[in-house]
Amino acid sequence: MKIQQNLASTRQRWLNKPIQAYGLQLWLIDNGSLTARLQQRFSKFAVEPIAVKYAKLIQDEAGLLRQSIHKTALIREVLLMGDNQPVVFAHSVLPRASLRSAWNGLGRLGNKPLGATLFANSKVKRTPLSFKKLTPHHALYQHATRHLTQNPDVRKPPYLWARRSIFSLSCANIMVTEVFLPQLFHNKGFK
Repeated sequence: MKIQQNLASTRQRWLNKPIQAYGLQLWLIDNGSLTARLQQRFSKFAVEPIAVKYAKLIQDEAGLLRQSIHKTALIREVLLMGDNQPVVFAHSVLPRASLRSAWNGLGRLGNKPLGATLFANSKVKRTPLSFKKLTPHHALYQHATRHLTQNPDVRKPPYLWARRSIFSLSCANIMVTEVFLPQLFHNKGFK
């Protein structure tokens, strides 16, 4: 019984470094702005908003943000597009208290990249990145793959790599999770 609990907690954990991420490793561990890196790699870069809504947090997000799982936060989900292909699914969690303070206005970004706003302010602090190989049972895998393709004949990948960190400004926090999509590999911009 204890072994099963340990395996379950290991599967839930986010890692301090990506293990066996192979060609994606350099993308995952880069501490700079992913938006800026994608803008350098693709001649056409765009942000395609999917959802901006108040919703309950995923349990591990609530714990890291020190929020009750019963409270709602503003969830922003977008696709980062490279040459008209979705290459990254981004999921941001903005607790209500953060929206009333330092991050006021972030809920109204529309198709503007969040990364440009976060990295433009030198007072913004970022926690170390953590990493996870998302399987089809994970909520973020399901959200990310829902928008991969409308063609039912295209198979979804067995897993997707994700990274996340918390950005802080004047005690206000925002968690950003970036899920790397297979199109990043199949595009000339993957290096």
